[in-house]
Amino acid sequence: MICQVYRSSKRDEMYLFLPAQADPAKLPESLLKQFGRPEPALRLDISPGRKLARADAAQVLEAIRAQGFYLQMPPNPLVDG
Repeated sequence: MICQVYRSSKRDEMYLFLPAQADPAKLPESLLKQFGRPEPALRLDISPGRKLARADAAQVLEAIRAQGFYLQMPPNPLVDG
């Protein structure tokens, strides 16, 4: 699946993965309130076996299929580091 990845205008290291053809303006208002203005970061082809920096590709794809997007939260320094 070709995905467009957006960076949050409100929080560092928060990213939103959408199908490339999806319109971010149609996301739930509650999500956009938390995320801020989606800023295009990169476009990539995600397959279940692809290595991603902070997420499991299969989980990203499942979330996109189930809810239309995948929200990657910033790392938690107490847990992740």
